[in-house]
Parts: sequence; structure tokens; C-alpha cells
Amino acid sequence: MQNYFQEHLELLTNYQRYQSRVVHIGDIPLGGNHPIRIQSMTNTNTMDTEATVAQTIRLVDAGCEYVRITAPSVKEAQNLGVIKTELAKRGYTVPLIADIHFVPRAAEVAAQLVEKVRVNPGNYVDRKKFEQLEYSKSEYQSELDRIRERFTPLVKLCREEGTAMRIGSNHGSLSDRILNHYGDTPLGMVESAMEFVRTCADENFHELVISMKASNTRVMIQAYRLLIDHMEREGFNYPLHLGVTEAGDGDDARIKSSLGIGSLLRDGFGDTIRVSLTEAPEAEIPVAISIVKDLVKLADHKPILPLERLPIDLFKYERRITNKMSFMGGDLVPVVVSDLSNIKQSDEQALTSAGYNFDLVSKSWRPGDLAADILYFGHNTHNLTLPENTVSLYNSVIWQALEGGHNQFPIFDLDSFNTAKSKHSTSNFVQVDARADVLDLPNDPSIIWVVNTGNTHCIADLRRFVLQLMNYNLLQPIILRLTYDNSSRDNLLLSAAAEAGGLLNDGLADGVWLDSLNVPPADINDIAFGVLQASRSRMTKTEYIACPSCGRTLFDLEKVTAQIRQRTGHLKGLKIGIMGCIVNGPGEMADADFGYVGTGPGKVSLYRGQMVVKPHIPQVDAVDSLIELIKSEGQWVDP
Repeated sequence: MQNYFQEHLELLTNYQRYQSRVVHIGDIPLGGNHPIRIQSMTNTNTMDTEATVAQTIRLVDAGCEYVRITAPSVKEAQNLGVIKTELAKRGYTVPLIADIHFVPRAAEVAAQLVEKVRVNPGNYVDRKKFEQLEYSKSEYQSELDRIRERFTPLVKLCREEGTAMRIGSNHGSLSDRILNHYGDTPLGMVESAMEFVRTCADENFHELVISMKASNTRVMIQAYRLLIDHMEREGFNYPLHLGVTEAGDGDDARIKSSLGIGSLLRDGFGDTIRVSLTEAPEAEIPVAISIVKDLVKLADHKPILPLERLPIDLFKYERRITNKMSFMGGDLVPVVVSDLSNIKQSDEQALTSAGYNFDLVSKSWRPGDLAADILYFGHNTHNLTLPENTVSLYNSVIWQALEGGHNQFPIFDLDSFNTAKSKHSTSNFVQVDARADVLDLPNDPSIIWVVNTGNTHCIADLRRFVLQLMNYNLLQPIILRLTYDNSSRDNLLLSAAAEAGGLLNDGLADGVWLDSLNVPPADINDIAFGVLQASRSRMTKTEYIACPSCGRTLFDLEKVTAQIRQRTGHLKGLKIGIMGCIVNGPGEMADADFGYVGTGPGKVSLYRGQMVVKPHIPQVDAVDSLIELIKSEGQWVDP
């Protein structure tokens, strides 16, 4: 049976919004042809009415259209009514969303007070104890019946009250039942939500929004694609809430969020978004607005020829098979190209901007963790002593004059390559426009394609080129060259994450080359490596899976994250989860090597993977204990 994407290949080359049904949330409708809505969540104590109202107002004034507030028990759910009244007194009618975990009664109270209720199917009725359970077919059905019986009262109440509902699966909080049946997979996330969706549909309740959140962008994107496929097969088209959960803070969090959210939006999927940062909630709104504004350029994009067929499975990651060169392609990690074509002959500062450090003892350059693999010098030459493995790239005419020194390679355009009398024996970079017909291209195994596009629908144009190569079994490696001449640093960061990152996330590229006239080269280099990290294509720094904080949080997340980052930021490739409470904590440890989870006032539990190894230790000792744990596992290196 063909899936939704195989049947609708035009979605991959022609931007169009997925036509979801309209859901009414207060006086701000969602879905259909309505704008993509921006939302966030407060991190105040819900019982502190004044603080929650004040923060909600700040969010709305920043451009937030829906505000979510945690309701961990009935008393917090009841206080949502007080908060709503206080907001109305100050002239704010923003729709409020109650965030519910574990306590169905709190959801039922909230449904009578606010415009929308979010439930997590992984912990609304099911429990998560990380137990291995075997279910017979009848036992599994019995569990489904129990869930339906417990969930139906909320569904009926929402229908009667006119309250919308978000069914929000989270990769980190799938129930034991789902984990044991489907595994810790995108399919498990989808089926967890669909069990609840089917109950709602049977009760003729359709004011639903669905989300599939994960901190791993591959898992997140695959889960949303699977959800769309499953909904279409069952006759549903509910709007989608997009988000990368536990994204962390700083540039890395913004890159990861834009990769997950922005790439899905470019394919037309998503009706409301939340950027989850371990920062003040107000900091999320400008990022979310920028991600959505970036879609404006797609409306009138140049036509892109349709795909003949889809040669990849969009529901799982499998890197494209390519020829393996000495420095890229095959099973080697994707490379970063840094443009040094404007440097002077001995401009050492330029090499520093590409991630290299000068060693005073050996009087030579050494690559740092974020050192570009390929340095493009264009028409210029230099007298710099480069590390042995660094590749130098020159325009073909200059390369020929250099007589092919060590690790020096030419870059051609297509015409000059076809007519060149002198080429490198193993590796030739050839720049080509993504609109090129792949059947007209030379099938030369020495070629590395440097693919660019002038199409505003960048991801679709580049993706089509790569997929057509795959359709004709052409195996040359590909470097994505994306130019952002008029972008600010922040806009380049978000656009490159969504476009280059989206393609890397599907295994469709062997390298990234970012260009900009307005952004310093050092920033461009850092962003390129950040995109590779966010797509899990190449790990060059520590990854922090840190939640954005809410009223459940048991410690100062921003402060603790900064402390842990300061102590562990040199541990290249290590993944550390930092969770404010237990709601998603243990589950998110599935994507982390070590975890720091708030489990009570002044108490923290430390995890190795999903296993608690140091429970309920004093918070004042927790960071030191985390370092000791990492050392005991042999994963510590001195900075």
C-alpha cells in the first residue's frame, strides 16, 4: 500500500498548506486557511495568580496567540478560572490552554474554565514504570477499553463546553504498554495519540489538535509524517501543533527548533508552533515569529518539476549511498566548507574564523572541534601552513596553475568541467544549479556536486535534485551551497537550519556550504556545525536536552543548565538531559547519555540512560555528582 507522500509527490516540490479542518479555540480559530498561530507556556507557579497573569500579558504583548499553563492537580486547574478573570479585567482575552499530566480530574475541571486542554496520552491513564510487560491480544484490548472508559468523560465534557483539546504525544513519555508493543519509535508516538483520537471521533468530538514532540529532530519529523499518513488513511485531518521539545538554550536550541518546525512548515504541515527554549518564555516568541515569517517567500516560488518517484522512505532515516572520496562521501560524516576567497595572502584571522588555532610551539595551524574541513580560496593563493587533512579548494584555473599540490582540488562550473583538459584524478568539485536535468549531467565518479539554487523554495528544489540522482542511481556526493545575502545572523541561522538541516535530517547531503555577505565568517562556520549537530549528522559538541521550564519545575532551569554547560561543554558528542520535573524526565533520558531530573524540592535524581543511578540527592551536590557519574562511566575528558 502506498503511503500519503508517495501518493502526493507534488507536496515535495510545490509549496501548499495541508488543508486541516478548522478548530475553534476561544476567538482565535486554528487550521484551515487561518494563519499559523504562535504559542508558548508560562513557567510561573500556577497558584501565584499575579505572577502568572503578568507573564501571560508579557507573552501576549510579544505576539503570543495562545498561552498554556500547567495544572498538575485540581487546585491549579481551579485557579485557571481566577487567572482568566484577572486577565479579562486587564483587557486580555487570550485563549488559555491547561497542560495536564496524570490527573484526569484536573483536566475535567479545566475543561469548564479555559478554551483548550492538552492531554498527554502517555500518562493520562496509562502509567510509566519502565516495566517489561507482555500482553495477550485480549489483555491489550482490555487495556484499550479501560483507557476509553476513563478518557470518554473528558471528551464529552469538552464537547458540551465547546472546549478544544490537544492530544500531545511525547517521545519521552510513552507508556509502558506502548513501549512494549511498538518500541520507543515514531510509530509508537502516533499510535499512542490515535487511540485517543479514535475515541474522540466515536464521540463526535472533532475540536482536536495533535502534536508529536521529541527532542530528537529525526524522531519528531518522522512522527509527524507518520501521523499525517495515519490520519489520512482513517479520514481525519486535524490541525497540527509543531514543536521540538527540550530544545535547550542559545543558538543550538534555535537551530534545532527551526530544523524540526521550519522544515515541516516548508512542506505545508503545521498550524500552530511553540519554540521550547530553556530561557524566559518571552524569548520564544520572536524566534517563532521569525520561523513563520520565513514562509512568506515561498508563496510565489519558481515552479519545480515534479518527481518521477520517491526513492526514500520518509518515515525512517537512511543516509543516501554515495561514492567515498578520501575526505567525504560514503560513510564519512558530512563536511563543512568555509569561504576564504576574500582573504589576503597571509590573513591569519580568516583561518581563525574557520575554526583553526595557531600552535606557537610548532608554528602551525591546528583544527579545533569546529574547524571547517574544506577551505575555499577561490582565485586567491596563500602561504599558510595548513593541517595535513585540511582540503583546499580553488577555482579550476588557479588550481591548474598550482599544479595540484597536496589536498588541493579544483572547483568547476558544469561547462568548464565538460571542456577541461586538466582535472583531478580522484575528486573534482562541480557547481551545478538544482534545476539541472540529472540525465544531462556527466556520470563521472570523481565528481562532487556543489548544488545551489535561486529558488525561494530552497529545500524543495535541492531535494528534488538529490532524489532524482537517486532515481537514476547516480552516486556522486553532494554539498549543499546555500546563499543568504540579505540575511541577518539570526535569520540565516533559522533559514539554514530549516533548509540544509531538513535535507541532512533525511540523509540527503554529504556537506554544507553557507554564504552570506552580512554575517561574519566565524558565525557562518558555527551555524554550519550547529546544523549538522541538530540533524544528528555530526556531533562536535555537547548536546543539552533541556526542558523549557513550567510551573512544575523544581529548580532554576536556566541557572542549572548554565552551570552544567560550563562544566561539561567540552565533552564532544555527549548528550545530557536536564529536566525540571519527572513528567517527561525519565522518558527523555532515552535520548540522553546522562540525566539531571528534579524529583522534589531541593532534590535531584541522576540518570544513566533511562536508569536512575543516584536518586533524590541534594540539589546543592547534584552538579558535582553528575560530573562524578560521567567520570565513573569513563566518558570524562579533562578540558
